[in-house]
Amino acid sequence: MREFATGITVLTTGGDAAHGMTANAFTSVSLDPPLVMCCVSRTAVMHSAITAARHFAVSVLGADQESTARYFADRRRPRGPAQFNGVDWRPGPHTGAPLLDGASAWLECRLADAHEGGDHTIFVGEVLAAGASPGEGPLLFFGGGYRRVAPAPGGARP
Repeated sequence: MREFATGITVLTTGGDAAHGMTANAFTSVSLDPPLVMCCVSRTAVMHSAITAARHFAVSVLGADQESTARYFADRRRPRGPAQFNGVDWRPGPHTGAPLLDGASAWLECRLADAHEGGDHTIFVGEVLAAGASPGEGPLLFFGGGYRRVAPAPGGARP
């Protein structure tokens, strides 16, 4: 799967059990109704956080947010709400889950369904709200590393 380029997101839940996790197993499922899905290992802290909260938020990271992706992938970061100290964010208006400042896009989701998928759970979220503030393009993961999309000729956005 290292040959399949993916976007990078940070999944979050709010409240006392606030948690964040870098994820690239995320995609749109349906436009009507608006549904998305993310896949989370059943051994991950995020798995129990989504299961307990019954909602999650998604921040789609931009090209300049590699350090944010690395931070939320680091298992040594603090647990609970303390992991958001020093990170610029705002609470989602529907779920209270952290929405990361500077993200290219964000979504707030209500957990609509969950399916077993090997050692992961496929969480399906009904989109409650979404927004975008496109910047320099997406942060991608490909070939085992973070990548950026090269600017189109003439500086036009791809």
